[in-house]
Amino acid sequence: MALKAGASAIGLVTEMPSGPGVISEIEVAKIAAAIGPRINTFLLTSKGDVPALFKQIGYCGVSTVQLCDRLENGTYRELKRAFPAVDIVPVIHVTGPASIDRALKIAPQVDGLLLDSGNPDLPVKELGGTGRSHDWEISRRIVELVDVPVYLAGGLNSGNVSEAIQTVQPFGIDVCSGVRSGNSLDMEKLASFIAAVKSAST
Repeated sequence: MALKAGASAIGLVTEMPSGPGVISEIEVAKIAAAIGPRINTFLLTSKGDVPALFKQIGYCGVSTVQLCDRLENGTYRELKRAFPAVDIVPVIHVTGPASIDRALKIAPQVDGLLLDSGNPDLPVKELGGTGRSHDWEISRRIVELVDVPVYLAGGLNSGNVSEAIQTVQPFGIDVCSGVRSGNSLDMEKLASFIAAVKSAST
């Protein structure tokens, strides 16, 4: 459905403490293999342990890893050395101005950043799929300051994505809940969202 709608990348969500769209690593590997190099495949992972990530990335065979939680054991550079052909894209949860400092610290070590709503400090971590937007002015400042591509996520839908793109000027857009009905992708919402993105980007 995402390919048909014109998506230029697909996010494949593995085990998370909360949020929609989770599938098994077996399904991730099958989808990534079937798509091949046609478009980017993003592995969304909550793992924060580098040895566990080595195993997961090697098994899933994706082109990009979206690290939705903080690394607690190991470094981004270790991941990059082990998988030089895989882009490493950590998530910065934009909760306030301190997110700018975190983005500046991490950016030189990775291939890109993804700015999302959520809160990894809650008892049940929110690592994405919240359906909430955040302060786009903070996101815009991060885009201006870092030297890597920045993706924007968080509460985006066909009604607000044009304003988000104009305000933040991100490299790319990531969406989850804004193109779903219940627990499934919605083709009508997908088509409407992608049309809005393309219109705002021309």
